[in-house]
Amino acid sequence: MRYKSDVEALDGLASKYDELRKEIGRVIVGQDEVVKSVLISIFSRGHCLLVGVPGLAKTLLVNTISRVLGLEYSRIQFTPDLMPSDIIGTEILDENRNFRFIKGPLFANIILADEINRTPPKTQSALLEAMQERSVTAAGNTYKLREPFFVLATQNPIEQEGTYPLPEAQLDRFMFNVYLDYPSFDEEIMIVRNTTSDSIVDLHVVLDADEILFYQNLVRKVPVTDNVLEYAVKLASKTRPNTSSAHQISNEYINWGAGPRASQYLIIGAKCHAAISGKYAPDIEDVNAIAYSILRHRIVRNYKAEAEGISVEHIVDQLID
Repeated sequence: MRYKSDVEALDGLASKYDELRKEIGRVIVGQDEVVKSVLISIFSRGHCLLVGVPGLAKTLLVNTISRVLGLEYSRIQFTPDLMPSDIIGTEILDENRNFRFIKGPLFANIILADEINRTPPKTQSALLEAMQERSVTAAGNTYKLREPFFVLATQNPIEQEGTYPLPEAQLDRFMFNVYLDYPSFDEEIMIVRNTTSDSIVDLHVVLDADEILFYQNLVRKVPVTDNVLEYAVKLASKTRPNTSSAHQISNEYINWGAGPRASQYLIIGAKCHAAISGKYAPDIEDVNAIAYSILRHRIVRNYKAEAEGISVEHIVDQLID
């Protein structure tokens, strides 16, 4: 894959994104914004957390994306008795009485961490090093994970029984926190029609691993103007209560705001959003388009906000306005 210039390469990325969206749409009905967020995460070298009730095709979505991207896919079902070694791997004593490391399901390109909040924090934290460093450590040895590497975790609504809230350190590793809603009536009609027939969709591979790595590097080369950079940093800093840059609503309703990683993701996400939209540089609209999914899980509301029913989305609305 050769392009004469970065501008031509960005045009190629926008074209590939449209092709990906259409191919995924042959299986996934609706959920356009969810698909968009997941693809932006992949091209930005981020990770994505999907929150929704069972039955909204979260597993089918990541399986479909792995097929159209030609990547190795691994699904890990998180349960209360799951141990860190079950996902990382473990050492065994072979027939020659030598220790040999058996790689776990984490050694794949796309990892579906299904119902991640069903397992205790000890196992949840086993993903931290893998998500941040793209490597795992076992028995004193460090093993590099295969690139591209992407974790897509699903989470049950926290009010359901038998769940463990994800610690803030782990939540901050996710670029996006995306809410899935029920399909519309017409979309559900189409879903039922497609899934209760004997038709099989033969998906085509649109991108391979090397092309994804190329586009990941390309997105980071997209230029950004100072005013957009300053806007993103100010947006994140407004969420931090009792600081000089805090917004009034933050001082009133937030216990803890977004850290510097939010500013970084706002810029890299805006670059990717601009690229797939056919633009060569991001503007403030691109930052606002991804702000909700980036800030949603990085803002901790206080008791007053919960008592008055002030949602995180309402707070972000005020910050953007």
